[in-house]
Amino acid sequence: MNASSDVLIIGGGVIGLAIAIELKLRSYSVTVLSRDFHAAASHAAAGMLAPQAEAIPTSPMLDLCLRSRSLYPEWTRKLEELSGEPTGYWSCGILAPVYQASDNQKDVAYWLDQDAINLYQPGLGAEVVGGWWYPEDAQVDNRALVRALWTAAKSLGVNLCDQITVEGIQQQQRSVVAVQTSAGISRAEHYVLATGAWSNELLPLPVRPKKGQMLAVRAPDVNSKGLPLQRVLFGSDIYIVPRHDGRSVIGATSEEVGFTPHNTPFGIQALLERAIRLYPQLQDYPIQEFWWGFRPATPDELPILGASPCHNLTLATGHYRNGILLAPVTATLIADLILKQNDPLLDHFHYSRFYQNRSQDNSLSPLLTCSPPPLLP
Repeated sequence: MNASSDVLIIGGGVIGLAIAIELKLRSYSVTVLSRDFHAAASHAAAGMLAPQAEAIPTSPMLDLCLRSRSLYPEWTRKLEELSGEPTGYWSCGILAPVYQASDNQKDVAYWLDQDAINLYQPGLGAEVVGGWWYPEDAQVDNRALVRALWTAAKSLGVNLCDQITVEGIQQQQRSVVAVQTSAGISRAEHYVLATGAWSNELLPLPVRPKKGQMLAVRAPDVNSKGLPLQRVLFGSDIYIVPRHDGRSVIGATSEEVGFTPHNTPFGIQALLERAIRLYPQLQDYPIQEFWWGFRPATPDELPILGASPCHNLTLATGHYRNGILLAPVTATLIADLILKQNDPLLDHFHYSRFYQNRSQDNSLSPLLTCSPPPLLP
């Protein structure tokens, strides 16, 4: 593999593909290297676009999330045009039922008492005393979205290389000169690291995997009776995300177990107990599927975006639970940065925040040197 592009993106998940499309639309030649397209964390998400339901405090992170949510309608429309495939974008709003009333006022939400919340969504558990309604939050079918991204990238002429493992990054004089892969050497003018939970395998960034287990059930008789669940339910340590076809995604655990695979009885039992308490009729729905994924978590649970110690390497990782939500804004900001148009918002997500006692320009570069094994000439 010796092909050279303007930009080489390491990582074929939603973030890497979104950046690739944005750059291609700006007339760059782009190559994406993906270890396993079907194993990307974006396949294992639920697709909630919920910056307000998740109660992200007023901060640059909230600004980033709200900006990205506002991009979603036009972004998904463009992707559907390019790919000819649906993305499952649905501005359904999100309900956050509670089991205990609270005096906390939320200026972005509407409080619904028990009677009102059951009008918005009949069939909630008897313990639900009310809840918050977030009409601007939404959802997207994450699996459909990733298929649309892949198809759109391919149709635009992005060079998509699946089943390729990047084994090392070669640096000389604060510049990346090549990457070593399972298929040989690959080079570009500029590089983007978008490898999610696996980023630390290539650069010593503070990104670790946080496992999430999930499952899906399907409502019976949807064709004759319609969708029983019309809103995303965002409960206490549980969420239920309905799809138009009657499928509902239930998630997710949050486990510090490294890259330990597989579902566990304990994890699935905990999800089912919480989900049935929130929406009891789920107990009679047939289970369709179990799965798991690895979120890319950082110490402050914020993404790492922007410049690196190498002038031609840009970082786009550590999105934790918000990779799907942040895909459009990440693509725009990273493409702008490569074009030397730095948005001040990026400064809040710079990798140097984890090394505040060090000089960004001098002491940090040894921290982010390439991983062994060294590259061959």
